[in-house]
Amino acid sequence: MRETKDLEYKEAISNTFLKTVSAFANYGTGSIKFGIKDDGTIIGIKNPKQACLDIENRINDSIDPVPDYSLSIHEKSGVITLRVEEGMHKPYLYKAKAYKRNDSATIEVDRLELTRLVLEGENLSYEETPAKTQTLSFKILAEKLGEALHLNEVTQDTLKTLELYEEKIGYNVAGELLADENSFCGIDMVRFGDSISVLMDRERYEHVSVLAQYDKALALYRKYYSYEEIRGSLREKKELIPEAAFREAVANAIVHRAWDIRAYITVSMFPDRIEITSPGGLPKGMSREGYLSGGISILRNRIIANVFFRLNMIEQFGTGIRRINETYRDSAKKPTYEILSESIRMVLPVIGGKQELTEDENAVYDFVKGHSVSSSAVVEATGFGKNKTVAILKKLVAKGYIAKEGNGRGLKYFVK
Repeated sequence: MRETKDLEYKEAISNTFLKTVSAFANYGTGSIKFGIKDDGTIIGIKNPKQACLDIENRINDSIDPVPDYSLSIHEKSGVITLRVEEGMHKPYLYKAKAYKRNDSATIEVDRLELTRLVLEGENLSYEETPAKTQTLSFKILAEKLGEALHLNEVTQDTLKTLELYEEKIGYNVAGELLADENSFCGIDMVRFGDSISVLMDRERYEHVSVLAQYDKALALYRKYYSYEEIRGSLREKKELIPEAAFREAVANAIVHRAWDIRAYITVSMFPDRIEITSPGGLPKGMSREGYLSGGISILRNRIIANVFFRLNMIEQFGTGIRRINETYRDSAKKPTYEILSESIRMVLPVIGGKQELTEDENAVYDFVKGHSVSSSAVVEATGFGKNKTVAILKKLVAKGYIAKEGNGRGLKYFVK
């Protein structure tokens, strides 16, 4: 077995293992096995019972606060296993520093992560901390509450009920984010042409209420991905990307992003898709599978989410991804999700305004996208026959998905 995020080998007992004790106590239960080399060779520990006492003393004297842990000895091999439990009284410090696991290595946490550990130890989230400014107004929130809940005015008691204000600390970060003006980065929206080097339009919404950011993002979406088509005496609304999916994706980004990261939610608009990227990975305790299934909702920003829910801007907690996917139920193209440690990206493909593609047409289209290719290259990439490939390429040209240039052997296909 090799070392992993929750397993470390130590050939001998030295103080270096204490950093990993801090890491496991702060970020997730793990084990340290003494008497095993880095390559997995078992050598054991001489006098393991005395060694266990040494390990106990080092932990008790060096880690503050002392985490929960247990020690066991493998009688035949002489290997000692130290199991460290993730604790509730974070941060767990070694020499006044906190540590975390980065794959199979142990590293010191940065200032941002240390602050998060402190808040977690106090059972608080960033949105519950005091706002930088206590001079806030809530005209936009009052208007939204009037429309959704028929409230005549927003009083201090209303703000307390929404958990945006407390007597002891005043307004919190959630309150500042929902106020008419704030000090936070917002949403950066860019419309691209045929490539990311061609910028057709750009709007940046910052230092204003997240409610206003949501409305402005929706307005720019409607400018480029929604239109009316006149058929006879009737006007029909057409959506190149389902508005319900875009609404849910933007609300999801606002509600679930990590607001302690000074970065923008980015909305990149392309002819064939919209990419929405929000700062911060998955909330602690949320798996990739749980996120994509939508079955479990772990709220990073519970207060903001509750306000959005009361305003009917999001549905039941935890159903956002399922609702987005549902809008694409009859589409050959589906939304995709990229989950990284520091960000989450949703990609909403264009489905309206053009005929839907078959599975084979999608395979050809996906290969042609981003290239200028010949039909022979498409045959090689897809494994389709020459005649079938040419027929699909002609259909994609006719449907407006791709274009062609040149003649004869110089004929190339590309995405417009």
